[in-house]
Amino acid sequence: MSMPIKTGKLLGPLNDIERKNAPEELFVAGDTSLLHDGLRVAVVGSRKASDKGMSRARALINALVEHDITVVSGLAEGIDTVAHEAAIVLGGKTIAVLGTPLSQAYPAKNKELLDVIKHGHLAISQFPEGYPAKRQNFPQRNRTMALISDATVIVEASEKSGTQHQGWEAIRLGRLVYLMENVAEDPALSWPAKMIEYGAQVLTRDDMPDVLYDIPSFTAGGVSAF
Repeated sequence: MSMPIKTGKLLGPLNDIERKNAPEELFVAGDTSLLHDGLRVAVVGSRKASDKGMSRARALINALVEHDITVVSGLAEGIDTVAHEAAIVLGGKTIAVLGTPLSQAYPAKNKELLDVIKHGHLAISQFPEGYPAKRQNFPQRNRTMALISDATVIVEASEKSGTQHQGWEAIRLGRLVYLMENVAEDPALSWPAKMIEYGAQVLTRDDMPDVLYDIPSFTAGGVSAF
């Protein structure tokens, strides 16, 4: 059974905003050096991802892996699953931040994927064994995902998608937030414009290489790969 580790001890010194938003303890399984070595970028999006959304996610993951950036996501269905799987297939590293205890994959069909991540990458949860799966677990998970990431990229999201929460948590923590061009320019969405007002940036395929090269390390213990 995994033992809890104090978040400050695991991540290193936290500033006041980070301490306020960090869980007191984290449970981990796998390679914790991924929390300190190089850069980490959270890739998030809709659970009901479109074919185009999944294609965009794979292209992004390919670029992240080429830049030796660890891919962070939440093991959910859709874009999260694509992000983890693509990072593994391409020989990169990935961190899964769970909204359930470490022994429980959500969705259940991602159990094998979770096992692979535990043994060759890193899985993190703030929920102890036996803790029930609740709706509010996932916004808390998003906050922790933003905390350990240097930047967040939103690949695809609907008007009411919980993915928005990840972006706002990242902004609150002073992290970079990128909206893929298709999200920022979707006339059916009202929230991207507001998020951009608060500092989110639009990420296009053409400027992706320069953006990835210039991401600074915000997270505790992080060391730029460049």
